[in-house]
Amino acid sequence: MRGAYRVRLAVNLVNGSTLAGLLVAAAGGLIVATGYRLPVPPGPAFCLGNVIVTRLDADGVRGAAILLGHEARHATQFACCGGVVMLPLYFVAAGVSWVLTGDFGSRNVFERRAGLAEGGYAERPLRPAFTRLAGPRLSG
Repeated sequence: MRGAYRVRLAVNLVNGSTLAGLLVAAAGGLIVATGYRLPVPPGPAFCLGNVIVTRLDADGVRGAAILLGHEARHATQFACCGGVVMLPLYFVAAGVSWVLTGDFGSRNVFERRAGLAEGGYAERPLRPAFTRLAGPRLSG
């Protein structure tokens, strides 16, 4: 981010106009924030409460209805989990998925309930040791 944009960001945070804008947007529904540039998380979008944060620009968002639908389901999950309490639950679910499959999303209950394919995730098989333990019921 260029220096002038950092100054603008800081001034608008201090003067309250950013908060006012977010409150108005929140009153209207789900907020989509475009142009996210930090390296984590690495995916094209993520959700925090009723805000979808994405690396896409405005044109990209217009063509991303399936991804936005997936992220909107995460917004519902945040509500059902009591807000930011979902974050540690999500990280535990991602860890369990990684242990079982070597992939953070494939067996993550939150990603599965939001729609794996819609979020850009693939169904991965259980690791061989877990396939033997689970038998045919969970290996597919």
